[in-house]
Amino acid sequence: MPRFGRASATLAYRFRSPDIAMSLDHPAVARAVVRQLEASRIREVANVGMGRDDVLPFWFGEPDQVTPEFIRDAAKAGLDDGDTFYTHNYGIPPLRAAIAAYLSALHQPIDASRIAVTSSGVSALMVLSQLIINPGDRVVAVTPLWPNVAEIPKILGGDVVRVALQFGQTWELDLQLLLDALTPGTRAVLLNSPNNPTGWVMPREQQEIVLAHCRRHGIWIVADDVYERLVYTERADAPQCAPSFLDIADADDRLISSNSFSKSWLMTGWRLGWLVAPPTLMTDIGKLIEYNTSCAPGFVQRAGVVAIERGDEIIGSTVARYRAARDFLYQRLNALPGITAPRPKGAMYLFFRVDGVDDSLALCKQLVRDAGLGLAPGNAFGPEGEGCVRWCFASSLERLEDGVQRLERFLLA
Repeated sequence: MPRFGRASATLAYRFRSPDIAMSLDHPAVARAVVRQLEASRIREVANVGMGRDDVLPFWFGEPDQVTPEFIRDAAKAGLDDGDTFYTHNYGIPPLRAAIAAYLSALHQPIDASRIAVTSSGVSALMVLSQLIINPGDRVVAVTPLWPNVAEIPKILGGDVVRVALQFGQTWELDLQLLLDALTPGTRAVLLNSPNNPTGWVMPREQQEIVLAHCRRHGIWIVADDVYERLVYTERADAPQCAPSFLDIADADDRLISSNSFSKSWLMTGWRLGWLVAPPTLMTDIGKLIEYNTSCAPGFVQRAGVVAIERGDEIIGSTVARYRAARDFLYQRLNALPGITAPRPKGAMYLFFRVDGVDDSLALCKQLVRDAGLGLAPGNAFGPEGEGCVRWCFASSLERLEDGVQRLERFLLA
C-alpha cells in the first residue's frame, strides 16, 4: 500500500460521513406540489398495451390517419432549405399572419400582434398558466377535463376547484353551479369547449353570461379551443366552428385562448400551437416562451403555414368522417348491455358509463389484457369521470366495429 494510503482513506471517509448523514436529512425529491400531481392514467393504460400488435388503441386523442402529404412536404422543404435555426419567440411572421387571418374569418378581426406560436398546445397552456397564476390562487375548472389542463395550475401552486358537468342524454353544464363557484377573488376559470372527454359544447348564451360575470369580478377566462372546428351541428348550413369567447370578447378582456394544430389538421406529433392574448400581455408571453422553449422549430412552422392556408379541405373531410364515426359508435355502444353513451356535440370522443364499474382504470387495463382493446379510463379526467370510459372515434368504421365486437365479447363473457 502506498505511504499515507490508509490514512488518506480514513480521512476521506471522515469528511464524507457528515455528507452522507446530511443527505438522509435532505432527500433528493421534487417539490411537494409536483409529487402530489396525478400521473396520467391514460398513459398508465397505454403502457400495458404498447408494443402489442393485437391491441386496437383508442386511448389517445389522435386520428388513425397520418398528416396530409402536402403538409409533410412543406416541412421537408423547410429542412432542405436549411431552416434549422432559431426563430422569433412569437413565431415566424408568415405563420402569425396566417393564424390571424384564419381566426378573423372564424370569429372577429384579430391582429397578428396578439398571437404567439408555441411548441404544442400543452406548451401554450403552461405558458398562459405561468403568466397569470400565483401560488394559492383559486382556479375553477369545468370537469371532467383532460388532466393536463387541470394539473398544470397545480404545478404553479394554484388551488383548482372543480365544477362537474351533468350526465344525461348529452353532457350539460348547470350554469348556476359555475357562477356560484366563480366567487370574487377567483383568479381564473378553465373552459374546454368542445370538451375532452365528454364532447360538451358551451352555447353562446352561457358564454355571454360567463364573460359578463368574469368582467364584473376581474376573473381570467382560459379557453382551450383546440377542438373548436370539430363540432357536429344538426343544421347543414350552420358554421363549422363551435361558439367561442373570441366571437364576443374585446381585445383587452381578461381572455386567453389556446389552440393547436394537432386535432383539426391531423398533426398530433408535430407539437405546434398558439395563444391569443390581450396586447398588454404579449411582452411577458415572449419572455416565458424564451425561458420555456425559446421558439417552435422553423420547418414545423412552415408546415403550419401550409396547413392553415389549405386547411379547409382537411377540416371539412375530417368533420364529415368523424360525424359518421360518432353516429356509428353512438348507436353500437348504446345497443350493448350495461352501457349508456351520451351523444357528443363536438370533439372526437364518446364518454360513456358502464354499469357496475367503480374502478375504470382497472377495467381499462383488463380490457387491454383480455380483449385487446385500448380505451381511456374515466377517472383519468377527474373523480367526476369515475364509472365512465373514453373512446376516441377518430378512426375508420371498420376499426371501430372491430373494437365494439371486442368490447361486446368481453361484456358477455
